[in-house]
Amino acid sequence: MREALQLARAAMQAGEVPVGAVVVKDGAVIGRGSNAPVARHDPTAHAEVIALRAAAQQLGNYRLDGCTLYVTLEPCTMCAGAMLHARLARVVYGAADPKTGVAGSLLDLFAHSRLNHQTRVSAGVLAGECGALLHDFFRARRVDRRAAHPLRQDALRTPDAAFAQLPDWPWPPRYVSDLPALAGLRMHYVDEGPRDAPLTWLCLHASPAWSYAWRHMLPVLLRAGHRVVAPDLIGFGRSDKPKKEAAHRLDWHRQVLAELVQRLDLHNIITLAQPGAVLPAPVGSDVPLVQVLQRAVDDSLPFPDAGHRAGLRAFARLDMPTRAAACSLPDASAASARRAVEYSARYARPS
Repeated sequence: MREALQLARAAMQAGEVPVGAVVVKDGAVIGRGSNAPVARHDPTAHAEVIALRAAAQQLGNYRLDGCTLYVTLEPCTMCAGAMLHARLARVVYGAADPKTGVAGSLLDLFAHSRLNHQTRVSAGVLAGECGALLHDFFRARRVDRRAAHPLRQDALRTPDAAFAQLPDWPWPPRYVSDLPALAGLRMHYVDEGPRDAPLTWLCLHASPAWSYAWRHMLPVLLRAGHRVVAPDLIGFGRSDKPKKEAAHRLDWHRQVLAELVQRLDLHNIITLAQPGAVLPAPVGSDVPLVQVLQRAVDDSLPFPDAGHRAGLRAFARLDMPTRAAACSLPDASAASARRAVEYSARYARPS
């Protein structure tokens, strides 16, 4: 495990999540691995998989009978599956992973007796050192992220903790603050699905909602092979919230969205919007509009106190223009998303 920790530190120096792994047979190390999915552009390049591959090459056999793998972090589903396929005798891990660990934390894949091979598990070896390395890495990343998007003095930012453990929301946050219209304000958006998708759904919330309003529709749209972009307007959700109501002008919000569309290079767009949503300036009448008739729902998560609610108060006074919808949906449910996919078939670009 000490050697695995050294490999984890090497991964951290390379900018990867610090995880290291070694495979041992008869007291000798026959395979080593450091986390490298970023450098290799390979989602399978976890430390355990790299170490298993090296050990298999060393033995000249994809079966690793009698081998033990030591890894600094509890294995994920992919790595646990690889260990079972390799007929690994034993896995020893350091720090538990409550989010993706499948050796006893999230679930225990190794405990399924119906599998045709059982790999023994030992947990918590040098757990303190392994966990501290991960803690230091992610703390530094949070500091770097804040430095990349400093908070303006005339704005507020809802703490990340307010968004922890959101149900039905697995998508990582993305941020932009260098659009000219933003003038340094940080804007949050969701961007999922293939960049060359036949369709892109631009999902626009109204006040007082935010991108979380689309949580039931996103999985359906993504399963259809489409790209989905769902921004939080400035003043809402994870985006920065100016303290003054006067900051919120309709033309400014439209320009921010227009610049986001250009920055993300969105093509073949269908706009999915709640009643009263802001439409970006260049997205004109030639872009199909699918409207969700259900009004925006007030969710208190993005507005922890009255100081964060300037956007809510300002939007209540804005004169929002209306536009005829090409298709109307009763709500933002999965069933409505399936109807939207059926409607969108006529606009899909041939693959």
